[in-house]
Amino acid sequence: MNTHPANIAGYTSTTNIRAILFDVFALAFIYFVPTLSHLLSIKLYMLEPMRIMVILAMVHTRRENAYILAFTLPLFSFLISAHPVLVKSILIGIELAAMAFVFFRLVRIVNPLIAIFSGIWISKMLYYGLKYLAVITVLPEEPLVGTPLLLQLITSVVFSIYVYIVLKKMGIGGGSVSGSPHRG
Repeated sequence: MNTHPANIAGYTSTTNIRAILFDVFALAFIYFVPTLSHLLSIKLYMLEPMRIMVILAMVHTRRENAYILAFTLPLFSFLISAHPVLVKSILIGIELAAMAFVFFRLVRIVNPLIAIFSGIWISKMLYYGLKYLAVITVLPEEPLVGTPLLLQLITSVVFSIYVYIVLKKMGIGGGSVSGSPHRG
């Protein structure tokens, strides 16, 4: 039986209010990425802002919230800016949910640094496998790899180090997740 306070108290708990506020922030951030990219003349999507929001949700809110954001951020982005295209939005949602799933499974048994880095790259392999199928069927003009792999590796390392530091400060690591506020 799950006795986490947020599951007993319902949506009035501090945990759920924090998750809702985080989601509003994440949606607003994703909403403004195209505008910021245009103003700064930087392709901010190459820094994987949706992945950043899901990773932040994974370590600062509840597991369920990370999954909600994983599926909704790409669709929200498509609805407000038509970017990425719908097929890619669905693939990105699957990728982000897979990253969260792998992380939450692995962090129970391995170091958080390994868990998040593995989650990122296992989900990327899934994404590129599915994207390859999309490219040969419905997205023939789309390149298989849009963001340079070296940049993806660098961002993965940065994200992984962040998760490791945050979870270490929370006392979560080495396969121990007891007491974690984001495990539900």
